Parts: sequence; structure tokens; C-alpha cells
Amino acid sequence: MTTTLSAGLSLKPDHYEQAHACSTDGLWFEVHPENYMVAGGPRLAWLETIRARHPISLHGVALSLVADAEPDIGHLHRLTELIKRFEPVLVSEHLAWSTWHGAYHPDLLPFPRTAQALTRIAANISRAQDILGRSIAIENPSHYLHIEGHEFGEIEFLTELARRTGCSLLLDVNNVHVSANNIGFDAQAYLAAFPAALVTEIHLAGHTQDPTYGAALLVDSHDAPVDAAVWALYERLIARIGRRPTLIERDGNLPAFDELLAERAHAHAALTVPVPALLAA
Repeated sequence: MTTTLSAGLSLKPDHYEQAHACSTDGLWFEVHPENYMVAGGPRLAWLETIRARHPISLHGVALSLVADAEPDIGHLHRLTELIKRFEPVLVSEHLAWSTWHGAYHPDLLPFPRTAQALTRIAANISRAQDILGRSIAIENPSHYLHIEGHEFGEIEFLTELARRTGCSLLLDVNNVHVSANNIGFDAQAYLAAFPAALVTEIHLAGHTQDPTYGAALLVDSHDAPVDAAVWALYERLIARIGRRPTLIERDGNLPAFDELLAERAHAHAALTVPVPALLAA
């Protein structure tokens, strides 16, 4: 089994057989743990088979760490069991909320970055890590509109969360590109200021234009190839911070497995190019 992580792919049931058969060096796979929190069945069996050959990462979408309540204890215990069973190399979650007063909303929703929110979220991350028995990585969000009431810049907020909790950060470059386009900031400046020492994983994904507003509103849809602008941002980032495990996310309009491997090869090539060569490019 590969032990040194290079570039990885989202693992989908459509590609289980090709994923297991693939022997590409440095390849790893990421799954949403919520799809595997079951007592048995074919999904767990397939994941066991793939885990025997490739490292896996768990990327959560339902802990709702930004909500006005502690993370659901039952969810945390199920996630703990999954971690014990599959020993993932990375565990991550989103800086977002999806539950409110006991009701689940199937989306990753934003919030104002206030001192009160910082205290609450840090407590939720710490509680989750204590129960899981390991640190997790927190992903920077996508933004679609301006929210009033921020008391912290996003990088400042994420950095302080890491300082208070010991969590690391998952830097999603497509999220940065989409957000910069939608709410008007400099994506390159954002990435240049991001704390390199805290980054344990990078995500790359495709996006689409909103059907009404077009290029003025980009959607982090994960249903298209990685855009050329995102590749350029990624290569500059790697030149600055060094190599990090990098995932190609694809959740919709799934192409053939070989097409995803080709995108993965692009990221792998960037990770294996000597840094001076990247800086000169």
C-alpha cells in the first residue's frame, strides 16, 4: 500500500473496481464518511478492499461545527468507529453549519465571523477532536454573497481556530477562486497570506457559472474539470508552501476513471517538480 501521499481522488461507487485495480504511485482516495456510517453492506466491504491497497481520507459534510449547538454525539461516535476501522490518513470538515434547532439543512451554510462565533466554533472543534481522538483539518468555505457583521478576516479567523484547538487547515483552492470572483477579492493575495505551516491538505475542483448571473456568480459545483485559473493558483501555492497531499474533488457529471486519473496526474506532476523550477515558471 502507498504510504507517501501525492495527489488523490474522490472515491465514488462507479469507480470502485478501477480504483482498487489502480497501482499509480502516491494515489489515495477520499470519501464522505456519512456514506459509510452503516452497520454493514457492500459499501463497507468495498472500502475495506480499497483501504487494503490505498490510503483513504474522510472528508465530513455533516458535523455542523458552526451551529449554535454542540456536534451531535451520535454522529461523532459513528465517525469514531469509522476512523478506528479504516485508520484514515486525514480527517477533515467544513467551516459551516447545516443543523439548526435540531433540524438538518442539506447544505454548507455561512456565518458572520464574530468573537462569539470563534469561541463557539473552537469549543465545537475541540469537543469533536476529543471524542475522535485525533486532530482534524478545517476547510475554508466558498462564498456567494457578502455577509454583514464580520469582526475577523477569514484567514485570521481560521488561524485563530487552529491556535485555540490544535486543528489544521484544508485549503480548497477552487473555493478561493470562486469566492474571490463572487465577492471581490484578490485570490493570489489570499493564497499568499495563508499560513503554510497549518495546511495539511489541498483540494482542487471544478466550478460552473450560475445559469442566471453567468460568470458574475461561480458555483463550487464539483461537476466539471479543474479550471485553468485554479491550476495556476495551485501551482503558485505549491511553489510557496511546498508539497501537500492534494485531492481532485468530483461529485457530479462523473467522467471515466481514466479522465480523473489524468487530472490527478496534473496535480502529481506539480507536486514532483522541483520548487525552483516552479518559481521560475
